[in-house]
Amino acid sequence: MQWVALLTLKHSLRYFRTATYGVPGFPEFVGVATVNEVQMGYCDSNIKTAKPKQDWAMTLFEKNPNHLEWYSQRCLRSQHVLRAEMNSLKQRLNLTEGPHILQRMNGCEWDDETGEITGYNQYGYNGEDFLALDLKTLTWTAPKPQAVLTKLTWDTEKATLQENKNFYIYICPKMLKIYVKDGRSFLQKKERPSVSLLQRTPTSVVTCHATGFFPETAEVFWRRDGEEIHEAVEKGDILANNDGTFQMSVEFNVSSVQPEDWKRYDCVFEFSGFKDDIVVKLDKSTIRTNWGKGSQGERTTHKRATENNKEKPEH
Repeated sequence: MQWVALLTLKHSLRYFRTATYGVPGFPEFVGVATVNEVQMGYCDSNIKTAKPKQDWAMTLFEKNPNHLEWYSQRCLRSQHVLRAEMNSLKQRLNLTEGPHILQRMNGCEWDDETGEITGYNQYGYNGEDFLALDLKTLTWTAPKPQAVLTKLTWDTEKATLQENKNFYIYICPKMLKIYVKDGRSFLQKKERPSVSLLQRTPTSVVTCHATGFFPETAEVFWRRDGEEIHEAVEKGDILANNDGTFQMSVEFNVSSVQPEDWKRYDCVFEFSGFKDDIVVKLDKSTIRTNWGKGSQGERTTHKRATENNKEKPEH
């Protein structure tokens, strides 16, 4: 099968920050920077400094150590700011017992064809949307009644609002363009996965397992007669492999499918950035199993999947 890469026109620089209270075994603060959905850097309240997570980012910071120092200082500042904001929210909402999680996602997108710039700054609290900044009106929107008081307070901070606008409209896109240029060979890399059908026993679900793909902007799903199905299907999360690629599985309960109907089903790997999909037909002869002729293949596949799924420490 010939794969044709499509040109990526939209690029993104996003910062994810998380402050926690009363969450055992998790840092009180975590910060992650991504470029085009690929993690570029990381920091937390334990290591107290920014760490590049890609070779091209490390090279960039080695050429410009002030830039890495800027990120480290920003990490420390964000930790204190989010901690103060969480304490303020706890008092304002009259919350005492934990756990509490305050999240902030901000950054920008740049369309390198049209030149359009989009900035955003959003907060979530305990798993729900809390506040979002409207850069056109320089006011905050509050989807929850509990956030209205915070919105009214933050709307009065005109200098901070203008600083936000300058960062998201001018500084952030400028940085993003530098990152895209320096990391282009990595960010545009496309790795084709291997896709297999697995089944532990004759009565088990059939798992469609894709591994070794990059980047992670992919979908795996089951179809019947060319149409995506959701009934009797359970999709797993995208997981990181040790080599920097990703894997993903989606299970299909075939117990109610008659043998003569198996040929109507297939599993599809759909990759953002490629024109052609990988399609694997539901066929007993191609399923790797734990019994009969396919036992060795299944053991090998599961061994590789298990090895790939061992997580490396974040820092």
